[in-house]
Amino acid sequence: MKFSGNNLALFWLAVAAPSVSNAWTPSKALDSRDVSTALQGSANLPDFGKTTVEVDKIRLEPKKRKWRRGDLFGSSIVEQTLQGLEEDEDYQATSEKLKTIGQEGMSKEERTQRRRALDQLGVQPFAKYLSQEMDTEDGEPYVLKRKQPAILQINIGLYCNQACGHCHVESSPLRTEEMMTADTAAQCLELLKNSPSITTLDITGGAPELNENFRYLVKMARSIRPELEIIDRCNLTVLQEPGQEDLVQFLKENKVHVVASLPCYSEDNVDTQRGRGVFERSISALLALNDAGYSTNPELQLDLVYNPLGAFLPPPQDKLEVQYKEQLSENFGILFNNLFTITNMPIKRFADFLHRRDELQEYMDLLVRNFNKDAVENIMCRDTISVGWDGKIYDCDFNQQLGYAVGVDSIHRGGKTVFDLESLDELLDVRIRTDNHCFGCTAGMGSSCQGATA
Repeated sequence: MKFSGNNLALFWLAVAAPSVSNAWTPSKALDSRDVSTALQGSANLPDFGKTTVEVDKIRLEPKKRKWRRGDLFGSSIVEQTLQGLEEDEDYQATSEKLKTIGQEGMSKEERTQRRRALDQLGVQPFAKYLSQEMDTEDGEPYVLKRKQPAILQINIGLYCNQACGHCHVESSPLRTEEMMTADTAAQCLELLKNSPSITTLDITGGAPELNENFRYLVKMARSIRPELEIIDRCNLTVLQEPGQEDLVQFLKENKVHVVASLPCYSEDNVDTQRGRGVFERSISALLALNDAGYSTNPELQLDLVYNPLGAFLPPPQDKLEVQYKEQLSENFGILFNNLFTITNMPIKRFADFLHRRDELQEYMDLLVRNFNKDAVENIMCRDTISVGWDGKIYDCDFNQQLGYAVGVDSIHRGGKTVFDLESLDELLDVRIRTDNHCFGCTAGMGSSCQGATA
């Protein structure tokens, strides 16, 4: 299936972007709508900021509907998610393949596919490409170097009540074994205590709140570092799962910064990507957070995350934020602080999606074609340390899912864990591991867990 015509409209009614196969190239003329969305200074980013509709003129049709749904709290969507997985042909095919060659075999195959795609395009591997494109004061080849670590990101488990098609960690209700233990969480807290440069603890998953050690981790981190920014990467529907009815109050009491996923403000599009009824649950959850003071109380920050619903670059973050705020406020009475746009990385479920449709090469071409030097300075692996559910240490969340732990050998064996360190400062001189999926972080206005980087 190609992302064009009516199919593309399904992926995003509000900010539809060109499909990979129909992406703008210098040989294709721009229409007036393309010109109206192009950004000054982005002449070398041919596909960034080009949309097939005028984003700032899109409006949702008001619906008379009760969005504050207290009856949803205490109800689960796990069974619905599992049923969806049973009916998903792509997921079933991937599961059978996983049984045959294993996770390591699939990661190796995926890496080979990305390398072959770039070979067909005549593009060097990411590290060599970076050294060619980036300027240095001494004329020496550019090397990606770490800064003082500022963000400790911990993935405390892959279990989730949802199973989104774009999920690069392949979370689902079936991932019950990959959960961080109390001992590993305690060692992460010890590293936090001994690493004063860390200003942010970023807790992710899966649905991190469903790990029994989530609240322990939050409370202890707040006790150790009262001024620490603690982020909960929340899928919103988790707030309504049985046993989580008091989660909003817990987050409020501990001044947790909520970064919530909402890939669109259109019900059809959210439910297409994330499951039937997820949009309604997400809106109800956002209203509950607002009622608790999130976004209006300066100590309770609520940010949203947008990722494309197909194989294209995110639209301009600042412009899309304005539209999100207007539409969510006018139609649902929802307020939030910031919107982060994140590029879909060509790994795991999304890479498999592209490969099955013979679109991986086109997507890699899109990323390379829109390489942005300015995005490299703030690429997240430079000041972020990522920890997996098993305590292994990575340069970023994406490397984590590919098994590229810090200190692994040439065939990805070994690697450092949180039990090997006394402070995260010990990693300052350790080389950052890059691979060809990294083109996703440097395309357009750049991409990180904190949104655009350029």
